[in-house]
Amino acid sequence: MQNAIATIKGTNPIVLTVANNVTPADVANGLNALGASPMMSQTPEEADDMVNIAQAAAINLGTLNPHQRGEMEAVMEAAKKYHKPTVLDPVACGATMYRLRVVTELLHQYHFTVIRGNAGEIATLAGVDWQSHGIDAGEGNADLEKVARLAAEKLGSVIVLSGEVDIVTDGTRLARLPYGSPAFKTHVGTGDMLSSLIGAFLATNDDAFDAAVDAVTTFTLCGQAVEDQRPGNWYPGLLNNLDAVTDQQLAAWQEAFGKEA
Repeated sequence: MQNAIATIKGTNPIVLTVANNVTPADVANGLNALGASPMMSQTPEEADDMVNIAQAAAINLGTLNPHQRGEMEAVMEAAKKYHKPTVLDPVACGATMYRLRVVTELLHQYHFTVIRGNAGEIATLAGVDWQSHGIDAGEGNADLEKVARLAAEKLGSVIVLSGEVDIVTDGTRLARLPYGSPAFKTHVGTGDMLSSLIGAFLATNDDAFDAAVDAVTTFTLCGQAVEDQRPGNWYPGLLNNLDAVTDQQLAAWQEAFGKEA
């Protein structure tokens, strides 16, 4: 990571997010704290203009409905037209047949630069047997590195498999990032935040694998470095760290926690 954070804070890239109805404020606040500019939309008619303005777009399946699907398709059509990087967060894609059908059709129609999900969601996309549990990762016996690589090879996207150790791979390169905190599980929406933050790093780095690694490293270390890990105090601390973080601070945190990406 070389000046990735400084570049974002200095250029304020616009990230358009088709958010779910549960976490749009979390996503917007996370992007804003880091130094990016959040933009939300629920109207297909303005998707072309908004994608043209934005430097990246993120699609979230969280509260899926037919209208939202129309917005997703309009955004992806515009992203293809204007050659903008995109992120897919396939929330609970294995939980219902409807979600699985929609995400399958989206992946057949469009290419996503990065796909971020938990083990259950990525396993579903890779076609690996897994016992999903709603929005949670669920259970399975497969090797998660192999699952992530298989999904990357199958879909041609950089895969971010979130968990106790985050895995990032483009099918060839692979990074294991052990910087997460249990506190991430206590606040609904941190996964959604990360997906859109990846968009900010994609907007300032043409190498999607490196951008995803930088995004995950930044977000997870900002969460781990919060002194008070209790749910009510941790989330404001996460935003504070995203606001204050520098490339130098991130390097110091990596050294302090005794781990290297």
